[in-house]
Amino acid sequence: MTRRYWNINLEEMLEAGVHFGHNIKKWNPKMAPYISAKRKDRHITNLISTARFLSEACDLVYDAAKGGKQFLIVGTKKIAADLVFRSAISARCHYVNKKWPGGMLTNWSTTETRLEKFRDLSTKQKTGRLNRLPKRDAAILKRQLSHLQRYLDGIKYMAELPDIVIIVDQHKGYTALRECLTLGIPTICLMDTNCDPDLTDLPIPANDDSISSIRFILNKLVFAISKGRSDSIKNR
Repeated sequence: MTRRYWNINLEEMLEAGVHFGHNIKKWNPKMAPYISAKRKDRHITNLISTARFLSEACDLVYDAAKGGKQFLIVGTKKIAADLVFRSAISARCHYVNKKWPGGMLTNWSTTETRLEKFRDLSTKQKTGRLNRLPKRDAAILKRQLSHLQRYLDGIKYMAELPDIVIIVDQHKGYTALRECLTLGIPTICLMDTNCDPDLTDLPIPANDDSISSIRFILNKLVFAISKGRSDSIKNR
């Protein structure tokens, strides 16, 4: 049972469309415990179950944030990219909201090298050093910087592997999820009715195709993370 009150309102979840699942033909039978009904051609997620797991997730991230742990939010769907960015920035989390760079976590030494290159080029750009190079050399480095920024901007301050990874869509974030499984990094996944709950440490049954549903879930998690960080400062 959750240890805190996170104001998870069933009516608000209904309004956000959190309960709408996928077409019944595309469902994963492992999601059966989290489904309450069928409506026409789609499954309906049990919102009591969603509220329970979301509360547990909020407890988990609150404690982790209070203990100084680092989070990575992964959401590469176009509809969620801006929301993932804003959520991560507000809670001071790392994020990936574009295409996941394969091996980003499992080949961390390579990622660190790329991050060092990214930070170096960013500094040269800000200080005007790139513009003092020959045009051809400057153009090559600016293209490199643009590419690195597109994929690494959300983790540019990540000095080590994250302690917890929050994944918005299991299917789109499957590569990231597999890397977390390989490394033993705990994951929290927003799980639609076509997902496999066995692959994540803490599943949150919810609609992952609706921006309002994703916003509802992320807002609760981000609030819990921010609260944990602020309480940590108060207790120093």
